[in-house]
Amino acid sequence: MQFRERIANLKDFNEAFELVKSVVLQKFRMHRAGLSLILQMMPSNLGAYHMLGSNAIVMNSYLLAAVKKIACSTEEYNSYMFMVLAHEYLHSLGIVDENTVRQMTFELCKWMLGDDHTATKMAKEDPSTIYPELRSLVQSQFSSDFQVVRNFDRSNQTYIQ
Repeated sequence: MQFRERIANLKDFNEAFELVKSVVLQKFRMHRAGLSLILQMMPSNLGAYHMLGSNAIVMNSYLLAAVKKIACSTEEYNSYMFMVLAHEYLHSLGIVDENTVRQMTFELCKWMLGDDHTATKMAKEDPSTIYPELRSLVQSQFSSDFQVVRNFDRSNQTYIQ
């Protein structure tokens, strides 16, 4: 199955992350396992973050919901989810420089999806390039509530659950 089709048919965060790990390994020969995904409402200028030295990626549930609402298709929403997870996964590999990670995320998306794909366009600039409505969102606080995504990075789990 081609990468574009795989993005279009992603069912959840887990499938998206398995694809992220696979293509990062193919493109950059880098890999790590044992990550968790946490969804949390946070300021609208922050899509996600990875705390250096941790095993968690935290995605902005507020922006995810906004993109899901304004995206024209499931493929567009999946493209956003994929691009953000790829970006944070690269940080989790120890690449701390933001500009380097942005460039690598763009190169990855371009390599697998081409210049004209939504994920590539978002990685090149910013998600608000595709969704200008995101610029008008005003959420300025972190919520103390969060959701841990179950079975995330499950290909690393070799034990019986």
